[in-house]
Amino acid sequence: MNRLSTWFTWPRAALTVLLAAVVVLLLLPGRFGPGGRHAGTGTAPEQQPLPGVPSGFFTGSDEAGVRRIAQVQAWLGGDSLSVGHTYLPGDRWSNIEGHPALFGPWARWKAERPGRLFVLNVPMLDRNEAGLSDREVRAGLRRGVDGAYDGHFRTLGERLVEHGLGDAVLVLGWEMNGTTYGHRCGPDPTAWKAYWRRVVGVLRDVPGQRFRFDFTPSRGLDAIPWPHCYPGDDVVDIVGMDAYDQPAGLSFEEQVDEEYGLAYQVRFAAAHGKPVSYPEWGLFRNGDNPAYVRGMLDWFATHRPVYQTVTDYCPHGVWECADNPESARIVRAALGAPGRP
Repeated sequence: MNRLSTWFTWPRAALTVLLAAVVVLLLLPGRFGPGGRHAGTGTAPEQQPLPGVPSGFFTGSDEAGVRRIAQVQAWLGGDSLSVGHTYLPGDRWSNIEGHPALFGPWARWKAERPGRLFVLNVPMLDRNEAGLSDREVRAGLRRGVDGAYDGHFRTLGERLVEHGLGDAVLVLGWEMNGTTYGHRCGPDPTAWKAYWRRVVGVLRDVPGQRFRFDFTPSRGLDAIPWPHCYPGDDVVDIVGMDAYDQPAGLSFEEQVDEEYGLAYQVRFAAAHGKPVSYPEWGLFRNGDNPAYVRGMLDWFATHRPVYQTVTDYCPHGVWECADNPESARIVRAALGAPGRP
């Protein structure tokens, strides 16, 4: 007797129980169903590779940082790193304009292989980490709106183009929703948005440029809700997010669901017709946390950011920081050569 005829000989009650069990299994997260409430929460026992997502490690801003990329790549055992990410010093305007000593090594790294992406964090004010008061920030933003700093940004754009970096992603005024930086938004959101628009206009006027501008707050509710700082779709190309594993005790699921968290970012970007990015992420307040790392990597696989960059120094890192071996194993499985332990 074939299986089909056997099926139809079962009592109706038994069939009902069997069908109910199948439905329950299909709705369960994990191997039987399509996933839990959020795709990519890192429930799998082993991390799967992360193909097709441009990835990088921040290992330092100078020429030594460029060399460390090759060392990280050797540690990964593959050829997966295609993003070079660095920061302009924000101490004085002459450094915000950029220098050949900084741009030259990155330009050579980028030119070595087609398809590499250069990402540059650009401060919007000098003395950016000097603990400026709200009054000083407000005054600086308003001077920027009036054009006082146009020449500095024009020089920056021209130097990037001269070095073959005219297609860089510029993370302008990052983490503006917090209190860490002088280029923060909270003291005057209206001026901040107008100033961002002016800087983008100056940089877009530089001959030969093809810059993309990445609006990147820190994850969650900080000093000000970051959507209050959004300067407009015409001057933003990417909606990014810096997303470290903090505060202590906050699970990855909670980082997804929190106010102005990861899920909100994705919805916001989609509503504005923008892709997402993750310029900074890494471990922090919860130690060696492979569940967080799995969650982030699965999040990238699901939402396909323009790029993602691991911040790799202690306590955030997995290559330079020996305190995080389990998280390091997960990252190597996702970004390293197939089958490498």
